[in-house]
Amino acid sequence: ILCLVPATAALDFKYHHTEELEEFLRGVHASYPSLTYLHSIGRSVEGRDLWVLVLGRFPTHHKIGIPEFKYVANMHGDETVGREILLHLIDFLVTSYGRDPIITRLLNNTRIHIMPTMNPDGFEATKVPDCYYTRGRYNGNGEDLNRNFPDAFENNSASIQPETRAVMDWIKNETFVLSANLHGGALVASYTFDNGNPVTGSLKGYSRSPDDDVFIHLAKTYSSNHASMYKGTGCDNRQTFPEGITNGYSWYQLEGGMQDYNYVWGQCFEITLELSCCKYPPADQLEKFWRDNQVALIEYIKQVHLGVKGQVIDKNGNPIPNAIVEAKGRPHVCPYRTNEQGEYFLLLLPGTYVINATVPGFKSMLKTVEIPDSTGNFSALKQDFSFPEVSDQIRSRAASCPKTPLYEELARVSAAVKPTIHILVLMTIMLVIFK
Repeated sequence: ILCLVPATAALDFKYHHTEELEEFLRGVHASYPSLTYLHSIGRSVEGRDLWVLVLGRFPTHHKIGIPEFKYVANMHGDETVGREILLHLIDFLVTSYGRDPIITRLLNNTRIHIMPTMNPDGFEATKVPDCYYTRGRYNGNGEDLNRNFPDAFENNSASIQPETRAVMDWIKNETFVLSANLHGGALVASYTFDNGNPVTGSLKGYSRSPDDDVFIHLAKTYSSNHASMYKGTGCDNRQTFPEGITNGYSWYQLEGGMQDYNYVWGQCFEITLELSCCKYPPADQLEKFWRDNQVALIEYIKQVHLGVKGQVIDKNGNPIPNAIVEAKGRPHVCPYRTNEQGEYFLLLLPGTYVINATVPGFKSMLKTVEIPDSTGNFSALKQDFSFPEVSDQIRSRAASCPKTPLYEELARVSAAVKPTIHILVLMTIMLVIFK
């Protein structure tokens, strides 16, 4: 069958402007209609489509048990390497399917969404490529899209841009499990949190999430499979990154970033990949950038199969949406909930965990699981939960996490509790002395 499919024209190593990018994506979809789905999730300020190509055995819709993965590039319009290597990743995936057993299994068991450019206006506005900075960094309204999302730690006063709104809706409408956004200007894999407060350890210069171990693993997976990122040498002598990774806050504090938004509100683990010291390098370097990143891009996608997944169902076998499912000891400030099919996906490293499933109004269900390294099998451990007391007439109410700074409230509570604890300790000591 594959022999009968017309091959796409060879993709050149050059910069593809809007019309060429669209022509390539349409050509791929026309050549591989059963393996791909091309759609626009919205439009930019200047009216350009925000194209996403979906690849997989079921590209047009979510299939129960198959996790959703995404790559987003060119969020800053003048950071261009990611835009081009994602086009080459698409080309590699479709031409390898049915020929390479690893890629075939990956696409059969993963739904992969690729957005080559989130900021097409900024890319087109960059008339003179530069290694350091151009106005093309921003969108058509002059806004930095990676400072434009709701922030979990402080109020973000920036007006939500069309590109940001489109991505927020996209995240809301899909069950994304793992993601990465591709940037330029450094060589490092950066992980959440980008912002922080004393609750997450900001006073020590590190903002730690409940899943810090998983994020470190994800960042190391990319850096260790990259041609040179793992060396940690950075782009100059002033900046080094041990093992090629960094906590975002430790590098520099960032408000309104996309990776924190994905993790807190989208239930999706995302890291930021800085892929080139030069933001907009000469086109003759693109082939080397592709070779440097090719293995890392594939190995990172495989990590979507870490951990545990399953469904929460009622006594009749019907799915229960909006049930809370989390691993004991790592609660999220915005609890992770099941989707409309009652599905949950939790990224966890190999080990023993207690998984807590809760349908509001009913007793929680706890199950101990032993999670293996399942990335090579292209399927996380499956663990379903059945609530015999729940019927299909009873459903959890849809619960949306408020867009207020959630960790700001947590910090207030923490600060209010500390004096009370100190007073109790002091009173205990005094009682011992008097006795």
